[in-house]
Amino acid sequence: MTRSYLDWNATAPLRPEARAAMCAAMDLVGNPSSVHAEGRAATALIEKARAQVAEAFGAQASDVVFTSGATEAAALALAGRGLHGAGVEHDAVRAWIDEDLPVDGQGRVTVDDPAASTLQVANSETGVVQELPQGLAVCDFTQGFGKLPLAFDWSGVDMGLISAHKLGGPKGIGALVLRRGLDVEARIKGGGQEMGRRSGTQNLIGIAGFGGAAAAATQDLANGVWDEVAQLRNILENHLDLGGNVTTLVGKGATRLPNTTCLVTPGWKGETQVMQMDLRGFAVSAGSACSSGKVASSTVLRAMGFDERAASSAIRISIGPATTKDEVLRFCEAWNTARAKHLARA
Repeated sequence: MTRSYLDWNATAPLRPEARAAMCAAMDLVGNPSSVHAEGRAATALIEKARAQVAEAFGAQASDVVFTSGATEAAALALAGRGLHGAGVEHDAVRAWIDEDLPVDGQGRVTVDDPAASTLQVANSETGVVQELPQGLAVCDFTQGFGKLPLAFDWSGVDMGLISAHKLGGPKGIGALVLRRGLDVEARIKGGGQEMGRRSGTQNLIGIAGFGGAAAAATQDLANGVWDEVAQLRNILENHLDLGGNVTTLVGKGATRLPNTTCLVTPGWKGETQVMQMDLRGFAVSAGSACSSGKVASSTVLRAMGFDERAASSAIRISIGPATTKDEVLRFCEAWNTARAKHLARA
């Protein structure tokens, strides 16, 4: 069976540039904390990657703190601060905030006090893009970085969270990015690596891959690759059978990521749809990958006002530059057929 990967928001396929950088890093024996030539070579590779990530993100290299992923970056930025946020935030952010910011039916969040709030730039489940207020304390850029033109230094945000594997880098590496002049207290203490902000021997291979992926992602944006993805997403949505006033295309009236489609068909369980599509050769998702395996309704959709029945009946299709029109049309045919059978039984 031919497989089609339509779950790019969960993790993007590894870019060739990231793979090449990681393979080169594997040949370096030195510990970056060592002062001999081998150690200095490892340090130089880390600083090259730091500069690549910073340039791609529109930030200063000295303000990029490498972590094990965006989840750790969220803990580093948010723990103990009592910031305000919304129910549409990722679980890694929701664990540290007061969920009291209002969300409308399109998934857009109202922020009255940016300096005391956190906000995502784009939602992983719905693709809805937020308008960032100046002076925002923390922003989760994870889903937008590499898909949207972003410049951290111009965003007015104090701290940003990013992850490598969402833009074609390796899993298990991310970063916290700080506005110049700000600092954070290390939560992992020890040898003082990462400018004293995150101790522990750096993940040299992962960091190198992050740098390679970030540089390649910048080139894709400049070349209009994601504009082409948006056109393909529109083709997908135009070929989906949403008739009968049964299925909702979530966030249709809002600005969304160029690759993301979220569908809600109340009564047709999201995990059931995922399994049905998997058997037909398509990898899609019922929500955030960090919640996979949990039989629960979407907290994102509940925050947007969907009831429990609808919030447990969502499916997300997220495509990427490698996705073809043929794959999209074959998926639409398979999903439309499965939907018709479900409605006939309902």
